[in-house]
Amino acid sequence: MAHRIAVSQADFPDADVEEAVFDEAGVDDVVVGSAETEDELIDLAEGADGLLVQYAEVTESVLDALADLQIVSRYGIGVDNVDVAAASERDVAVSNVPSYCEEEVASHALSLLFTLARKTAQYDKAVKSGTWDWKIGRPIESLTGKTVGFAAFGKIPRTFADLAEGFDLEYLTYDPYLDEADVADHPVELVDFETMLSESDVISIHAPLVDETHHMFDADAFEQMKSSAFLLNTARGPIVDESALYDALEAGEIAGAGLDVMEEEPTHDSPLFERDDVVVTPHVAWYSESSLGDLRRKAAENLTRYLGGESPHGFVNEDDVERA
Repeated sequence: MAHRIAVSQADFPDADVEEAVFDEAGVDDVVVGSAETEDELIDLAEGADGLLVQYAEVTESVLDALADLQIVSRYGIGVDNVDVAAASERDVAVSNVPSYCEEEVASHALSLLFTLARKTAQYDKAVKSGTWDWKIGRPIESLTGKTVGFAAFGKIPRTFADLAEGFDLEYLTYDPYLDEADVADHPVELVDFETMLSESDVISIHAPLVDETHHMFDADAFEQMKSSAFLLNTARGPIVDESALYDALEAGEIAGAGLDVMEEEPTHDSPLFERDDVVVTPHVAWYSESSLGDLRRKAAENLTRYLGGESPHGFVNEDDVERA
């Protein structure tokens, strides 16, 4: 396969997994780097037919500069760092890895919920600072029989429900892209956004970041939630208005939040970090050693598949691109 491939990474120590995929497909013109700016990405990917990116922004300017580019593959499910509309206009395919970490994200969302509900982080902090007192966490309520609302109901929340079997939870979901037939085989009730807000004891966010979901959880949304409710976000940070979340916690409008994602990443300072009713992890819900391997392999395979005339694992703009 006579193609040139560029890889822009940030978190990985090497590209061994990706290069093994390229070697198997007969691609020997591969350049690996870490681009942080448009110019760096353009320099890295000059002459490339395929581009694999982690966090690098693939903007309209980048696409204009890379005249040979046929496909952009993103490490991950979300493609919010790729200008998909601009890519489509230039017949550049955009691919993702839509299936690789369902169990990891679902179990991480559950771990955030358990930490909030059982106040384990608060107890851990107290014990390590010299306080041995079960009463500092009062009140703690049982999770059994509570109602969980899912903001979007794809593979991850469905795995969440499977993993939580035994807690006798009730499930609601707000997902404007689904109808009753889509959820008929699952223990979930399809409701409007306001009903999910007002009736859920826990809300777990699994929606993509698009214009319609930006600050979906704002001051008005928090006012409608139960004062005893927890909010979990393992999706994208900007879906939650963090300033409004802080105000809601201060006012006692909700009981706590478990966040794996923030509006700005990385975040090193936030008033939310000072609160015992907030648990934060560093966008790690997707990770296990096996999911990491799946992610890297499938993201690389997206390039070799598409350039070889096959369909990638995830084809984000399939309906808007004419293949060369």
